[in-house]
Amino acid sequence: MTTTTTSRARRAGIAAFVGTTIEWYDFYVYATAAALVFGPLFFPSGDPLAETAAAFATFAVAFLVRPLGGIIFGHIGDKLGRRVSLVITLLLMGISTVLVGCLPTYETIGIVAPILLILLRAMQGLAVGGEWGGAVLMSVEHAPEGKKTFYGGFTQLGNPAGALLASGMFAIMSRWGEDFIMNGGWRIPFLLSIVLVAVGFWVRYRVEESPVFEQKVEGRKQSMPLAFALRVNWKPILLGIGLLPISTGGYYLATTFATAYATGEPISMSPQLILDAMTIASFIEFVVTLPVAWLGDKWGRKNVMYIGLVTSVLTFVPFMLVLPGKIEPIIFLLASLVRIAMSFTYAPIAAILAQMFRPQARYTSIALSYGVGAAIWAGFSPWFATQLIAWTGSVWSVLAMFTGMALIAGLCTWLAPQHSDEAPVTDSFTPRTDTTTARTA
Repeated sequence: MTTTTTSRARRAGIAAFVGTTIEWYDFYVYATAAALVFGPLFFPSGDPLAETAAAFATFAVAFLVRPLGGIIFGHIGDKLGRRVSLVITLLLMGISTVLVGCLPTYETIGIVAPILLILLRAMQGLAVGGEWGGAVLMSVEHAPEGKKTFYGGFTQLGNPAGALLASGMFAIMSRWGEDFIMNGGWRIPFLLSIVLVAVGFWVRYRVEESPVFEQKVEGRKQSMPLAFALRVNWKPILLGIGLLPISTGGYYLATTFATAYATGEPISMSPQLILDAMTIASFIEFVVTLPVAWLGDKWGRKNVMYIGLVTSVLTFVPFMLVLPGKIEPIIFLLASLVRIAMSFTYAPIAAILAQMFRPQARYTSIALSYGVGAAIWAGFSPWFATQLIAWTGSVWSVLAMFTGMALIAGLCTWLAPQHSDEAPVTDSFTPRTDTTTARTA
């Protein structure tokens, strides 16, 4: 690995980290607000559970349009380059987030308020649908064989960093009380996004284009990347969707749903308590993500995923069961342990998914796989978990769902192929897998 290669890989990794941090901050600000304030402000009904379910339904809208965002920006990324696509997604996410912070509520303009909220949430979904796949490819494709999981971890590092910023903002504002948040304080985290987007745009625009795109796809671009992806990559796309139940859906169950469950009836925990716990957990996940990604190159990225799936179940179950007791030290401890466990499912997923596809139409393939998977697993997990509680009256129904999701992810991880960027680009269905990639799979 030459000094130039190391430098380019480091710059790409840092740019991926900064960009995805901003994108996920915007995304999680909405998720936190949906759990805490959007129900009564935009969907007032007098029934707290119905208001929360309605707010989570708008939360799901972004996941429903993520596949469309993956198709649109995947096409741009496969035709014009990863960097062009990523600059556009960053601007789109920032603009839509700031506009959410400017929205009048239902009390002011009636039904128009939730309609506008849904439209802006859909814009967020389009942006993040194209963001993640492009950021992953920029970091992984700049990295040499044997270090792809580590550099892919820089993209994944943006998730806990964004969550830390989002939950941290709301945790700070909770010091002024619930009335401050409800009466306009909730707008502050959305409006601050404009500053972060300006920083991210400057960092991202300075990064070189992916060497895999330049060397292997240039001159062999597919006129219709989506058609190529569906014709050639349909099997790994389906497996990629099946890889994501815990990395995406389980994550939102442990954060967004857990926040709503803890602060709602009958637990009625202080929002400040659960937000503090989530903020500390996000920080701890931020600290462990890159070391876990490094382990993915040492132990095998699939092995790290298996560890994460098992430990996620073993920590999520007691975490949800102790919430009604409101014992602060145990809640803080388990919230952090859950996020450490889930980092083992999230840190290696960038490299696993990226290496499942050939360079041609890779952006479209990974964005489509992740977008559809997130729509299925993450988009509806908080809403469906809320409904399960209403139907069964027991949190055990949610725990059973979580365990089933982990089993599906484990099976698809075992079946997932892993290919090498050092193999020659061909149009045949089975690309060559080198020994380095086989060892890290």
